[in-house]
Amino acid sequence: MSSEETDTYSAQDAPEFAPAQFVRWFREVAPYVHDFRGKTFVVAFGGELIQDGGLEDLVADLSLLSALGIKLVLVHGSRPQVNEQLRLKGYVNQQFGRGTEPTSPEALECAKEAAGEIRLDIEAAFSQGLPNTPMSHAKIRVISGNFVTARPVGVIDGVDYRRAGTVRKLDVDAMHSIISQGAIVLLSPLGFSPTGEAFNLAMEDLATNAAVALRAEKLIFLTQNRTVTETDGSVDTELARNDADELLAQNVLDEDTAAFLGHASLAVKRGVARAHLVPYTLDGSILLEIFTHDGVGTMVVEDTLEDLRPAVADDVGAIVQLIEPLETDGTLVPRGRAVIERDVEKFTVLEHDGVIYGCVSVIPYPKDGMAEMACLIVHPEWQGVGDGEKLLRHAEASARAMGARRLFVLTTRTSHWFLKRGFVQGGVSDLPHEKAAHYNRSRNSLVFIKRL
Repeated sequence: MSSEETDTYSAQDAPEFAPAQFVRWFREVAPYVHDFRGKTFVVAFGGELIQDGGLEDLVADLSLLSALGIKLVLVHGSRPQVNEQLRLKGYVNQQFGRGTEPTSPEALECAKEAAGEIRLDIEAAFSQGLPNTPMSHAKIRVISGNFVTARPVGVIDGVDYRRAGTVRKLDVDAMHSIISQGAIVLLSPLGFSPTGEAFNLAMEDLATNAAVALRAEKLIFLTQNRTVTETDGSVDTELARNDADELLAQNVLDEDTAAFLGHASLAVKRGVARAHLVPYTLDGSILLEIFTHDGVGTMVVEDTLEDLRPAVADDVGAIVQLIEPLETDGTLVPRGRAVIERDVEKFTVLEHDGVIYGCVSVIPYPKDGMAEMACLIVHPEWQGVGDGEKLLRHAEASARAMGARRLFVLTTRTSHWFLKRGFVQGGVSDLPHEKAAHYNRSRNSLVFIKRL
């Protein structure tokens, strides 16, 4: 290759390229795209993200969200940059920590300088448009301004917070007007009083107030690695707000995680649908959090989003999509859409954040004191975390409620799964008379029965 040739290659040339996997993934994110188009996300990040060199990748991902029709409001912090300015100017005793702290006039000037520099960096990043980069053809306007009216914190416990402030009001109408035109609103951690005074604000407090005032669908905090983890070190991907508050009351979290989780809980309490703590240290984390089932961070909701509910007519298409692959490979008997529509009231679906990824059907045979469990399916991408057992327990409870004393299932491929869960093998003669009369002997399905 000569020095004048471009050193690039297509996705098909890459060894990891898998067309079928890409197509499947692209189709699976479609429900999220439909659900979030036109919704408002408030994305907040501290100056640490910029300091760690994560701005350009973040801007590329945010540009993609904007292209998908998501309305964005960005809130940036500047704590490390302000601390560096204070250090360079000799104010080593005025270093900022987490939250709202007393702000001297000298510190306020440093905050203004840092905010101005970061704002320009963000605007420059969104102005990129080089070919063969994620920002190619991305023409996104970023608009900042005096959207935030602030008031002084005042004196608390005898301490004068001087030029530190809190949010008093946001110009919601102006912000809605801007984001409705496809532009991005950028908020710096500064606010202004009606008398023209400037105040230093905490990024987390500003972001929370903005999300509540705008009635945002999501508040996303991009953190260094501040997610809630389980005892085994895995990320706790979903917390009900009450559980988050209980965890905070136990005082077992580090200061940064507790601060972010506290603001996430407050936002949800005040009407924001979902609040997230997402690690920016993972490449593409904001996309993974939004467009995958479990995400990569901790999400706080008023109640857990995962839900078992009776299927309705609008769910038929999703149920058919779950069933069709198993009908094709012979695991399930072909039913067809018309049969699903006819029997939809016998189905229960497992839904997460508006996406149906599991189902089960329970068919009663009251004369024989039995019920059949059919179409127990969990989407392959979401298997392995206990959802099959959840559907099974629900089917057992439903069968008991119908008066059934025994639950049976016909299977050709998954006999071991049922044996491990208390089913015993039976025969065609053990089936209800009506079911036995229609038994398909060409499939030679095994019969498994469980006493309830």
